[in-house]
Amino acid sequence: MDYEKSPPAIYAQSFATVRAEADFSRLPKGLHPVAIRLIHACGMIDIVDDLTFSPDVHVAARLAIAAGAPILCDVEMVGAGVIRRYLSGNEVIVTLNDPRTVGLAEEFGTTRSAAAVELWEQHIEGAVVAIGNAPTTLFHLLEKLEKGWPKPAAILGFPVGFVGAAESKAELASDPRGVSFLSLQGRRGGSAMASAAVNALAAGLPEESAE
Repeated sequence: MDYEKSPPAIYAQSFATVRAEADFSRLPKGLHPVAIRLIHACGMIDIVDDLTFSPDVHVAARLAIAAGAPILCDVEMVGAGVIRRYLSGNEVIVTLNDPRTVGLAEEFGTTRSAAAVELWEQHIEGAVVAIGNAPTTLFHLLEKLEKGWPKPAAILGFPVGFVGAAESKAELASDPRGVSFLSLQGRRGGSAMASAAVNALAAGLPEESAE
C-alpha cells in the first residue's frame, strides 16, 4: 500500500488541511494553534464554530504552564495525553483513582469523577484544569468555586456525552466564576481534545516550527 509514512509530512499536510478548511476569524489569533490542534485531535472542522472562551484564556493558561503550575485532569486518559516534554516541570494530577474518592462519592451521593474534585483543593490555586470526560467534574468544580475555593488560572472544559455535557459547558460559559476558560459547547468533547488543548497552550504547534 502506498501511504505517507513521514511524521513531519503527516503533520504538515494535516495542519495545512485544517488551515485551508477552517475559518478562525472569530477567534483571537492566540487561540488559532489551540483550535488547529483540537480539530486535528477529532477530525471535525466545524468544532471551531462551537468553541467558547474568555478572550485572555490563551495568555492565562500559557503563563500558568510556563510557571510550572499543576495541571489537574479529570481522568487518566487526559493526563496520559499531555506531552511532558512541552511542560515546565508541571505536575499532572489525576485524583479519580485515589482510594479516597469512593468514600467521598458515597458521602456526597455523586460520581467518583465529581468526588475526585474534593482532592484538588490544595492544588487548585493558579492551576490549569483540563476536563475531557465527566460533566459532573465540571459541575462540581463550579460549585466549589462558588463556595470560595481558590481560583485556577484556566479551565479547559471538554466533557463529552449525552447527560450533562452540554449543560455543564453552558454553565461554564454563562458564568465561569471569574476564571479564564475554553470550552466546546454541546455534546462533543473528549479526553483527546482536553489534552490537545493543554499541549497547544504549552507549546503551540512545534511540529510546524520544526519544518
